[in-house]
Amino acid sequence: MEDRVIVDFYIQRNERAISESAAKYGAYCGTVAQNILSSHEDAEEIVNDTWLAAWCDIPPSQPDCLRAYLGRITRNLALSRWRSLHAQKRYAGMERLLSELEDCLPADGGPERSFEQRELSRLLSAWLSGLAPEERQLFVRRYWHGVPVKGLAREAGITQNAMTQRLLRLRRSLKARLEQEGVEL
Repeated sequence: MEDRVIVDFYIQRNERAISESAAKYGAYCGTVAQNILSSHEDAEEIVNDTWLAAWCDIPPSQPDCLRAYLGRITRNLALSRWRSLHAQKRYAGMERLLSELEDCLPADGGPERSFEQRELSRLLSAWLSGLAPEERQLFVRRYWHGVPVKGLAREAGITQNAMTQRLLRLRRSLKARLEQEGVEL
């Protein structure tokens, strides 16, 4: 079913919107949540919360790309869940992802850094745009979707160590670009 039709179901408050979203994007959203939380039960709950959040947000929102919209909701909900569980020291999956990026991204500094964060976002987008499509996809799959290094290596047909080195080179490239632009890390 076309995304536009599913969004129209949400707008019309037709419950079919949820079943169609689940049929078309349930596996995708489940993978995003699972990669962040490393818990099947928590991932399932997050996916269900995604449908509720979309139901509550459409309208007034009318997303152009339903997959990206639902993926963003799922990721944000999963990160919130991870933070609350992390406070209880239960999960290490997302902690590993964040620790890999801590050397090439500045630390949060509160509301006064809002402008700097928008600028950082612009620089990151420009850096990603300058990458070869395969490298860009690799970076996004690892650090946005949380795909494990082992899975990325298997898909690329290389060893886990070789994949780790590719990711390290990407992070170093990002760090160099940000430092070149004057971003304090």
